[in-house]
Parts: sequence; structure tokens; C-alpha cells
Amino acid sequence: MKSRSVQLSTQLNRRNKAYQAQGFTLIEVLIAMAIFAMVSLASFTIFDTVFRSDEQSRIKNERINELNRAFIVIERDMLQLTRRTMRINGEAPSSRFIHLDDQGFFSETNALAFIRSGWANPNLLLPRSDLQSVAYQLSDNTLNRLHFTFVDPVVGKEPKVRPLITQVDDVKFEFYQAGKWQKEINGDSLPQAMALIIQTQDLGEIRRQFLIAGDEAQNGAGEAGGGDANG
Repeated sequence: MKSRSVQLSTQLNRRNKAYQAQGFTLIEVLIAMAIFAMVSLASFTIFDTVFRSDEQSRIKNERINELNRAFIVIERDMLQLTRRTMRINGEAPSSRFIHLDDQGFFSETNALAFIRSGWANPNLLLPRSDLQSVAYQLSDNTLNRLHFTFVDPVVGKEPKVRPLITQVDDVKFEFYQAGKWQKEINGDSLPQAMALIIQTQDLGEIRRQFLIAGDEAQNGAGEAGGGDANG
């Protein structure tokens, strides 16, 4: 009896060891794989969302920085606009201080040109004036700033081009004169302000207004000063 009990115990131990050596069943493996796939999919979705959000934020920040830099450059030019006529393509000097051309200078788009002062030339080391001939025009969906080394450039001289704003479909200019905004400049006087209107592909229409030392404002100040003196 004792030997039979020992034999049964030995057989049970062998069966238990054989069962333990079999590992996971197919159902257990499938369930584990399904759980792993769901966890991986959820992790990838979260990672992809974060990555896309970061990329969109970076693109928008770069776009905003581009616009801010461009408007700073334009505002600086407008504030330093001077009362000096300019030559276009070697022609006779214009009677106006601001040149508005529907055909542009080198492309078939609206263009704006004028002379600005304050172009840095320390100790007059460079053989040029502190005045600068500046133009803004649209070319290949990019608003460019053009300038020449000399105020009155030689015929055939190519300007230096600086891209300012990309993804632009159209550009327009308006001028504040006689207490209202208008698309053309009346007479040879300077307006009190100028508006730049650009139609962008991603942000729609953007309008930015810049102050100018216009004739009307100065005349009003002169009259007021004259009245005080006479009084």
C-alpha cells in the first residue's frame, strides 16, 4: 500500500511539472496581444496629437514673427519718409513725394515708392547719402522691400530685394487725406497716414495703418502757431 501511494504521488508530481512546462495557451496569448495593441494605439494617438500641435504652434509663431518684423520695417520707413521727389527708371523727377504705380516697378502688381531719410552712414564712410530710395511691391506671392544704393539710381541698375511677407495674394494701399481714407493721393501733398492692406492665403485680409508727417497736420500746426504769435 505504501509503495502504491508513493507511486501515485510521483505520477501527480510529474503531471504538475508537465502542465507547468506547457506555458500560455493560445487564448491567453491573443488576449495579451490585443491589450498590448490597444495600449500602443492609444500611446501613438497621444504622441501624434502632441507632435501635430507642436508643429502647428511652431508654424504660427514663425508666421507671427514674420509679420511683426515686416511691419516694424515698414513703420520705420513710413516714419522717416522725407519730402524729396524721386526718379523712376531714369525718368524725370516726379512731382509727388509718394509714387503709386499700378504696374509696379518690375512686376504687374501695385507698387509704392518714396524717399526715406535716416539711412545710417557713420562718419560718411560709404560713398552715398543718408537718403534711401524705397519701394514695396508684390512678386510671386511675396511682399518685397526694394531699395537702391543711390537715391537716383542709374538706368538698368537692379535694386536690392528683401522679402518681407510670404503667402500674399494681393496688396493695396490707402491714404488718409482731408479727414477720410482714399485710394489715391490728392495733389502733391503728403497724406497724414497710409494703410497697407494685404490678402494672405492663411490669415485672410490684414490691414495695418502707419502715421506719416503729412502736410495737412503740419499746416494745421502752423496756423495754430501763427494765431498764437499774432495774438
